[in-house]
Amino acid sequence: MRKGILEMCILGMASEQEIYPSDIINKLKESSLIVVEGTLYPILSRLKKAGLVEYKWKESKSGPPRKYYTTRPAGTDFLTQLNSSWSKLANAVEQTTPNS
Repeated sequence: MRKGILEMCILGMASEQEIYPSDIINKLKESSLIVVEGTLYPILSRLKKAGLVEYKWKESKSGPPRKYYTTRPAGTDFLTQLNSSWSKLANAVEQTTPNS
């Protein structure tokens, strides 16, 4: 379940702008979804293989070129489906659990 949520979050970030993996990690940490590079890169690789994201190499002011990720049209469509499923799941959980 967590893997799917992380994929949804990563696609969401990449749909807003080109994003560098360390920025993805920082945003996930800020949201209390602690992720390390060993978790992130396999997810990015799966998303790329599935045709949901792509990357561009950009020159860096300090060091070698960097990969910046963005969603592809299929990734945007998949993200829309994930958001819909998430809304339905969250609604179902709210309706079936007592309020805290």
